[in-house]
Amino acid sequence: MTSSRTRERLIDRLREKGISNNLVLERIKDVPRHLFIDEALSSRAYEDTALPIGFSQTISQPYVVALMTEILLGVLDKDKKFNKVLEIGTGCGYQTAVLSPFAKKIFSIERIKPLLHRSRDNLLKINIKNVSFKLSDGYLGWRDKSPFQAIIVSAAPPKVPNDLLMQLDNGGRLVIPVGKNDDQNLECITRRGDNFDKKTIGSVNFVPLIEGL
Repeated sequence: MTSSRTRERLIDRLREKGISNNLVLERIKDVPRHLFIDEALSSRAYEDTALPIGFSQTISQPYVVALMTEILLGVLDKDKKFNKVLEIGTGCGYQTAVLSPFAKKIFSIERIKPLLHRSRDNLLKINIKNVSFKLSDGYLGWRDKSPFQAIIVSAAPPKVPNDLLMQLDNGGRLVIPVGKNDDQNLECITRRGDNFDKKTIGSVNFVPLIEGL
């Protein structure tokens, strides 16, 4: 179920789908995804599929996690780490765990209190300690910790929140699903001074980003 062969098969599938960053692939292989889901679903932990984690939320498909991470790393110099990353939608902490070695500090926001507690416990189990958590509205970002070199959003707003754009550092990158229901696209937005270069990556299917607590 959690054998190295099972994880290798997942990595092979991600390569076939176009993930080429070896650091990202190694990280996906190393993170024990089965620890982030309910034990009843652990036999499916290394399938390339999203799985429920309760509260109408999901753990993202490994391909999407790998893709979003790979896109973020596109603005990072070789052998460097992001100083500060903002994550919107901690969920169970899986995306956080994948990002962890690529950042000196991750600031992660979750609006569902039990998930925030669960993700903190999950990350401590695998000795990840470079994450600060906040129970808050993801639309607002984390202004007093900005600017961020990278922002990653794990739920889809109908349009890009302006607060997140304003908290992006010059040269920084935001990766975010945007849209409603079955009409969502993954967007990559890079800040160039007062301008924002947007690139549409492709169709995705995320839970909606909800305002408030």
